[in-house]
Amino acid sequence: MNTYDVVVIGAGVVGSSVAYHLSKLGAKSVLVLDRATIGAGTTAQSSGILRTHYSVKENVELAHKSWSVFNDFAAYLGDDEASCGLVKCGYMIVAAEGDKLEPLRASLDQQKAQGIPLEILDTAQARERMPIARFDDAALIGYEPEAGFADAYLTATSFARAARRGGVTIRENVSVNQLLMENGKVVGVSTSIGDFAAGTVISTQNIWTPELAGWTSKTLPVAPERHAVLALECAEAPYTFAMPVFKDLASEGMLYYRSYGGNQMLVSEGVVGEKLSVADPEQGDIPMDYVVDVGTQVAQRFPAYETAGIASSWTGVYDVTPDWNPVLGALPGIEGLVVGYGFSGHGFKLSPTVGKVLAQAALGLPTDVSLEPYSIERFATGALLTGKYGLGAVS
Repeated sequence: MNTYDVVVIGAGVVGSSVAYHLSKLGAKSVLVLDRATIGAGTTAQSSGILRTHYSVKENVELAHKSWSVFNDFAAYLGDDEASCGLVKCGYMIVAAEGDKLEPLRASLDQQKAQGIPLEILDTAQARERMPIARFDDAALIGYEPEAGFADAYLTATSFARAARRGGVTIRENVSVNQLLMENGKVVGVSTSIGDFAAGTVISTQNIWTPELAGWTSKTLPVAPERHAVLALECAEAPYTFAMPVFKDLASEGMLYYRSYGGNQMLVSEGVVGEKLSVADPEQGDIPMDYVVDVGTQVAQRFPAYETAGIASSWTGVYDVTPDWNPVLGALPGIEGLVVGYGFSGHGFKLSPTVGKVLAQAALGLPTDVSLEPYSIERFATGALLTGKYGLGAVS
């Protein structure tokens, strides 16, 4: 049986980040196993938005530290050819009069207190940055100039390449079938290509985390949830790369938008999606009723898009916890097991810092950010990380 110091399950953007940071922190023998290929699962379905705006202050800290990595990605990896595909266009968030107004105000105040560069815009300033939108209902407009979007798949493969350069072994198309344990301690994993011994295992299994629950007989609150993404095309009002990512708390679906190149905008909802009974990253159907409903909301904010066409569409699957925030750190009762799951749509934008702190936790080092708020025990104690806007991916 081949022996490793650490085995990482999953080579999505979080698992690849973990692998890279393990190598940087001095882990000598690291194996990464993925059931498919690097970044090919839910990472490849990501919209790639980068922002530090959260109403949960712990997430602001994770996102802020991660942004500094994205902002100088090649230097961080020590690889001049590495890229995360960053487009720094800013992030605008709008609320109308109603139940989202004060939560937004409180969240913006919190961001300022945490040192995030932030502006409050009037409608004229908002129109200058986003001339294709209407703002007559806007009661509060926040703008984060140091924000934008990037490429999650490119980020994952860049992390993986840097990890391999640091001595990490990555095996693709390998299924993990069981966690091997003795007397409550991890001793390795059993896979489709044989068993591997390891005293530490880091699970970044995403929507497949219920498999880990079966292997450990632990209750791990998480469920897969499908979300649809539309790319709309409108030559009369192109959504250019110079225009900010846009979050519309005034819309029924709390829609988010970003440029998708050329004359296209990418749009999706920021609310609860379609519950799935089993993990299934394959493309799902997008009902015409959904397209019509979202299209109506889009036209309310971007009038020219009332006649926009659908250029493309896809579905992505979130690994959702009861409070829409991740579980990070050691799993109580099992020595040598560290988990990172339940990102609920936040995984990509938090992946640099999450990867580092999970690696630190696995190696017994102090973590850059406290993992206590993200402990699985919060679901039993009631210390949930519920966002101010309700359930959805803008916690």
